[in-house]
Amino acid sequence: MTGPHVSWYEEEAGPLVRSYALTRGRTHNPRADLDMITLVLAVDTTAELRRREPEYRDIMRLCQAPQSVAEVSAALRLPLMVTKILLSDLLADGHLICRSASPVTDTGLHSLDLLRTVLDGIRNL
Repeated sequence: MTGPHVSWYEEEAGPLVRSYALTRGRTHNPRADLDMITLVLAVDTTAELRRREPEYRDIMRLCQAPQSVAEVSAALRLPLMVTKILLSDLLADGHLICRSASPVTDTGLHSLDLLRTVLDGIRNL
């Protein structure tokens, strides 16, 4: 690793910004309706964002077409909880809309069929 143009940063090392810095220390998702298969869609991709972090612009770019929370998380290469918090910010600002596809039973737990569908989707990846 000698030479003037050798980078000290390797792609495999992952992001240099810690997750808590992206969420400003928040660790709890304020929206209970955001789960892995909730679909999010940008309302107006030309609107000026109040938040300046590049992750928010990336989310708006990704969500020009409906994306699941899991897909956004994978595309951004961020932990799911961090992605949920960032999405919650954009939802609160009115830049995104969401639609939850997961039915909740009387006990508050997801149906077994839904969990099997998610597991099959993960296996297909």
